[in-house]
This record gives sequence, structure tokens and C-alpha cells, in this order.
Amino acid sequence: MLQVSEEYDKFGRMKFHPDYHFTHGQPFTESELEYICKYFEADGLKMLSFAIGKTEKAISNKLSQLKKSGSYEYYKKLNKYW
Repeated sequence: MLQVSEEYDKFGRMKFHPDYHFTHGQPFTESELEYICKYFEADGLKMLSFAIGKTEKAISNKLSQLKKSGSYEYYKKLNKYW
């Protein structure tokens, strides 16, 4: 069986790995958006990455988009799923 080891970028973020990033390439769900906005400050990117199955870079980019658009606080306070 071929083993794939983890690789990291220059910022120490894990690059895509199929065992850990099981929702990679799929759009963020409303539940995932609420989760990352609600728990980002407490858990950080690495824990969020393992929780929702997307790369730290994808989550970081999404959080940046949400903050710029003003949607971050909306999802943080949604209380629909989490």
C-alpha cells in the first residue's frame, strides 16, 4: 500500500492530503461557515481544518472573504447548526 506523507507550505500549513481533507474542492456549506466563524478564535486553523476536512489555506481564504464582505459576524452569530 502506498503511503502518502504530509507536506507543509512555507507558513507551516498542511498541504492537501486526501485522508485529512475529505471535503476539499466542495463548496463551503452554511454549517461549515457557521462553524469556522464561531470557533476560529478558540480553535485556530489547524483544528478547523481537521474538523471540516478542508485545507488551512482554503479556510483562511474563506475567512478573509467573509470578513471583507461583512458576513463573518453574521455566521458567527447564526446559531442554526452550532
